[in-house]
Amino acid sequence: MKTLEQLIRPHLRKLNPCTSIEEQAPLAENVIRLNANENPYNKPLNRYPDPLQLELKKTLSALKKVPTDNIYLGNGSEEAIDLVYRIFCEPKVDNVVAIAPTRMRYKRLAEINNIGYKPVLLNTDFQLQPDKLLHACDQHTKVVWICSPNDPTGKPIQRDAICEILTLFDGIVVVDESFIDFSHQLSFRHELKKYSNLIVLDTMSTAYGCAALRLGMAYATQEIVELFNNIKYPFNISSLAQKQAIEILKDSFEIDKWVSTIIQERTRMLHAFSVLPECAQVYASEANFFLAKMKDVGAIYQYLREKGISVYDCSHLPLCENCIRVTIGSKTENNLLLAALRQYQ
Repeated sequence: MKTLEQLIRPHLRKLNPCTSIEEQAPLAENVIRLNANENPYNKPLNRYPDPLQLELKKTLSALKKVPTDNIYLGNGSEEAIDLVYRIFCEPKVDNVVAIAPTRMRYKRLAEINNIGYKPVLLNTDFQLQPDKLLHACDQHTKVVWICSPNDPTGKPIQRDAICEILTLFDGIVVVDESFIDFSHQLSFRHELKKYSNLIVLDTMSTAYGCAALRLGMAYATQEIVELFNNIKYPFNISSLAQKQAIEILKDSFEIDKWVSTIIQERTRMLHAFSVLPECAQVYASEANFFLAKMKDVGAIYQYLREKGISVYDCSHLPLCENCIRVTIGSKTENNLLLAALRQYQ
């Protein structure tokens, strides 16, 4: 296993921690703040937000059972993905390996950062084959991306397979758990002490219903979190987003109710799709969406668009020929979708 020092880009090893006045820990309420060129009027919006999001991290720590030093917060999980590339991957030199099909953002951000991207096909059960993935890695492979439950398949990747990659791969392994709240699987965020090369992604967009806040979480060793904090943009999470997130996280009863309702609706929708004449196959899911293979995906997609219903046509993705991904909506929204499909001729 390579050390963290060996994995990070050479020029970052010499980068001093950010020490600007604006990025220091927040001052006490009674301190006269004349250090950051803030406007003294229009309180509280006149003040810069806490750059380290300490109160929000304390709330998350209590809920997720992860120490605050192991939590990084970004402007959506895309920020953490981008930081992984910027910290560990040298443009035009290094590459990353990802399961396929999976979320397009890993590839997109690799392209933006000029990093090689190597997809490795899952098997026909949408499961990872560790030997196949490891075979795709070379001396310049710095990161492996694994989304579990995976998008767009909705299937969790077998835990033993992920553990094998974490053990045998000598680079960074990112496990994206953006949909884990809808799954029975255990989170890898509790394995940070066991695997120093592990980064776990999560989000406030799905289970917590806060996509508008653009708030993503990364759980990692303290050393990796410090690297994130060292190169992130100043004040990446607004005060309004931090305050709203704390309020949402404290209302665990409401969140649990949302998740339970979505899971119940998912069960109903999977059964309903399984008997639709135009559905060739529907796949089991542990996310807030499911994958369905249609007999004529192009015609169905266009028909639904004309009915004012938007689903995701993922037929261009490997192993997803003629497939759509359907997000679990409200019961009313789901019923409208089913009614439209039952009327299709």
